[in-house]
Amino acid sequence: MSNTELWQQAAGNIHWYEAPQTVLDSSNPPFYRWFPDGTTNACYNALDLHVEAGRGDQAALIFDSPVTDTRRQYSYAQLLDEVARFAGVLAGLGVEKGDRVIVYMPMVPEALIAMLSCARLGAVHSVVFGGFASNELAVRIDDASPKVIVSASCGVEPSRIVPYKPLLDAAIDLAQHKPSGCVILHRPMQDATLVAGRDLDWEEAMATAQPAPCVPVAANDPLYILYTSGTTGQPKGVVRDTGGSIVALKWTMKNIYNVDPGDVYWAASDVGWVVGHSYIVYGPLFNGSTTLMYEGKPVGTPDPGAFWRVISEYNVKVLFTAPTAFRAIKKEDPTGSYLQQYDLSCLDSLFLAGERCDPNTLEWAQDKLGVPVIDHWWQTETGWPICSNCLGIELLPIVPGSPARAVPGYDVQVLDENGEQVAAGEIGALVVKQPLPPGTFTTLWNAEDRFVSAYFSRYPGYYETGDAGYIDENGYIFVMARTDDVINVAGHRLSTGAMEEVLAEHPDVAECAVVGVADQMKGQLPLGLLVLNAGVDRPAEDIVAESIQHMRDKIGPVAAFKLCVVVERLPKTRSGKILRGTMRSIADGEPWKMPATIDDPVILEEITGALKTLGYAGQAD
Repeated sequence: MSNTELWQQAAGNIHWYEAPQTVLDSSNPPFYRWFPDGTTNACYNALDLHVEAGRGDQAALIFDSPVTDTRRQYSYAQLLDEVARFAGVLAGLGVEKGDRVIVYMPMVPEALIAMLSCARLGAVHSVVFGGFASNELAVRIDDASPKVIVSASCGVEPSRIVPYKPLLDAAIDLAQHKPSGCVILHRPMQDATLVAGRDLDWEEAMATAQPAPCVPVAANDPLYILYTSGTTGQPKGVVRDTGGSIVALKWTMKNIYNVDPGDVYWAASDVGWVVGHSYIVYGPLFNGSTTLMYEGKPVGTPDPGAFWRVISEYNVKVLFTAPTAFRAIKKEDPTGSYLQQYDLSCLDSLFLAGERCDPNTLEWAQDKLGVPVIDHWWQTETGWPICSNCLGIELLPIVPGSPARAVPGYDVQVLDENGEQVAAGEIGALVVKQPLPPGTFTTLWNAEDRFVSAYFSRYPGYYETGDAGYIDENGYIFVMARTDDVINVAGHRLSTGAMEEVLAEHPDVAECAVVGVADQMKGQLPLGLLVLNAGVDRPAEDIVAESIQHMRDKIGPVAAFKLCVVVERLPKTRSGKILRGTMRSIADGEPWKMPATIDDPVILEEITGALKTLGYAGQAD
C-alpha cells in the first residue's frame, strides 16, 4: 500500500464535516499539506462522536493524584458536558476560531478540559508546563499572543507546593502582550489573589456557563502550538494541524499500541509535553479508549510500587513512560519486591520513549513484568512515533538498544556529512525522507524561515531529526545520541550512547550519562557520571575503576575513557531527558544558562562540585 493510500484509508475512520477529496498537497515543499480540503473538529472526534454512538457512560478519563490523595473519574458524557461548558466560558471571554489560549496548569483534569475546550471552538491552545519560570512564560506569551490564559493557584510536588499564580502575574507584567482575561482554578492547598477586571474564578465561571457547540475548522488549521527549546535560547513553537493529528493519532492507537475502544491506556507523562498532548489527551479519546491522568511520581509517592498500584487498580492495558522512570524504580527497588504486591495480569505491554533506553533497563523491565517492552523513538516535532515495534500489526523480535523499524509512513535513512547514504551499521545523521506523514509539525509559529533552516536545509528533501545512529542489515534502527553528542576522540567518532550502554552493565550502576569534554590533545574526551543503586555500600572509587576497565574492554583504548565520577543524581528535564549539553558546558567552563525545563536546579550545583573534583567546571551566566 502506498503512503497516500494508507492515509486515505485512515482518514476514512474519523469524522469529517466535509471529507477531503485531496489526500496530499505537495505543491510547496517542505510545507506539505495533508487533507487540505477537509473540515473537521478535534473535540467532536474526541467526545461528541462517542456519546452520539451510545457510549456516553463509558469511562473517558481517570484521574489519580497520590500527592493530593484524590481520585476522580469522568464518563464520556460527563467530560463532554464539562468541556462544552468551559468552551462557553472561553467564548464568553471573546475566544474565537484561530485565537490562541495559553494553558499553564498542573496535572489535573481541568488542564485536559481546557485543551479540548479550545479545540471545540477552533482556538489554538499552547500548553506551558506548570511552574515554568516567569521570564520563560513571558517569552511564550509574547510569541503566541494569547487572548486568554488558563491557570491554577498552584501545583503540588511530593515535597512542596508550587504557587503558579504569582509566577503567572509576574510573567504577564514582563510580557509585552497582555491577555484580555485569565481563568484561575483554585486548589484547596493554595489560595490565589484574582486581579479585578482580568481574572475569573474557574468554578464561578462554570456555574453560569452555557455549553458551546463544536466549530468546524479546516484540516490544516492549527490545533495547537507546543514550544520546544531551541539552540539559540528562543523557543520554537511547533505547530500541529487538526486533520492530520486526528487521523494519525487514532491510527497509532490500534496499529502501534494495540489499544481498542474501552481499553485503559496510561501515558505517565505530563500535558505540558508532546506525549501528554498525543497520548494523555488526544490519541486515547479519538480512539474511544479510557485515558489515565496521574499527578505523582514513579517513586516517592509514596514508594517504588506507585506505578504497579495504578496499573492494578485501574486495569491498565498499556503503560507508556520514559526510561528514566524505570531507572528510578530500578534504583530504589532493584529486585522488584514492590511489584510482587500487585496483580499486573491486565498489563499487555510497556512502551518507553523520551530518552534513549539502554539495554540494561529494557531487560530489567522485561524480566520483572513478563510482557513486551517496546522502546520507540519520536520527537516533539513528529508528534507520534517514527520507529516502533507495531503491536497492532506484527510483534517483531525485540532487539535491546533499538526502537525496531520505521513505522509505516516514515522513510528513515542515515546520511553522512555530505548528504550521502552510508552503509548498514555505519553511524550518521538520522533523517526522514519527505513528505513527513500526517500529524507531524507543519511549521513553526511565526517562524517559517526557521522551520526551513532548522530542519530541512542541511539535507534537502529530508527532515533532519538531530539524532545520530545507524540502521543494521535487518532494517533495525539504532538511535545512539543527539548529533552533537557524537564525540570526536583523536579523530575517532564515538557514540556517547554506546558508552552509556557499557557503563549501565555494571551491577551497582542505576543510571549514567556520558558527555564529551574539550581536550587539547585529543579534541574531546568522554566523561562518565554514575548514579548507584540504593543500598550499594562499596567504595565509589572501586566502582569507578571497574567501570573504566570495563569501558576499555568493551570499546577499547580508542575511547580514552579515564574521567569518571559517582554522583547522587543526574540533572534532568521534567520529562526525564538528561541535560547532557548543560553538563558539557559546565565541564568545558563555557557560559551556560539554567534550563527552563530543569526538574531541580540544585542538582547542577552538585554536578559542578563533582566535576571540579576531576579538574573541570565553569560558571553559570
